[in-house]
Amino acid sequence: MIRAIEEISLNAWPSFQSMVYDGWVIRFADGYTRRANSINPLYFSSLDVDEKIRWCEELYREKNLPAVYKITPVVFPEGLDERLAAHGYQKEALTSVQVLELQGMNLRLSEGVSLQEQISTEWLKEFSRMTSMEGSTQEPHRQILESILPRKCFAALRTYEGVVACGLGVLQSGFIGLYDIITDPLSRRRGFGQKVVESLLAWGQQNEADKAYLQVMLNNPTAMRLYARVGFEEQYHYWYRVKRWN
Repeated sequence: MIRAIEEISLNAWPSFQSMVYDGWVIRFADGYTRRANSINPLYFSSLDVDEKIRWCEELYREKNLPAVYKITPVVFPEGLDERLAAHGYQKEALTSVQVLELQGMNLRLSEGVSLQEQISTEWLKEFSRMTSMEGSTQEPHRQILESILPRKCFAALRTYEGVVACGLGVLQSGFIGLYDIITDPLSRRRGFGQKVVESLLAWGQQNEADKAYLQVMLNNPTAMRLYARVGFEEQYHYWYRVKRWN
């Protein structure tokens, strides 16, 4: 299941440019998010690993980006994490990948939640406001969202206060992946995030998804508690190894 989730998550959060180098999927998106600007060593590797690391470093250096590897339990070759540490790469962003079985769940759209399968200017505006996203990152974020090829769903929860929470679901191979789940900082601890999550899961279930997955950083206990309430269970961890050119 690990490799299946990793593959569909690559599709759910696309990069602007990508290439495959001896089993490593290399991605670039103008530096917006580690996920879209990282090396994913998912498949069998045959070349000398130190030579490959040096080659990838030059590729990222030319683009003035840090070299970033996403490390999961299925990386190739084995021992890559330790090799990167020896090359001076720092460990960052320890993340929990969690899965939920949707079969048998009685899910439905929550009151006040609207769903649309195309990105809108309003959704982008509200997401940027709630996350305090800088103007320079709004355009690459929009481009990533517009580039998603699998079927997708944008959710927004509106109350008398306006839009107070939103999120994204991406559907592929019987999975719905949850991304960009955010609640307005002034409206937290009122169950709005859970309503958005459950509404996206209901949409996925209605469209033949039987599992859901998400990725949540371990230093975000509020989100961890939310997903535990919904019923998500941890499947594995991943983290990044990063080298910057300071």
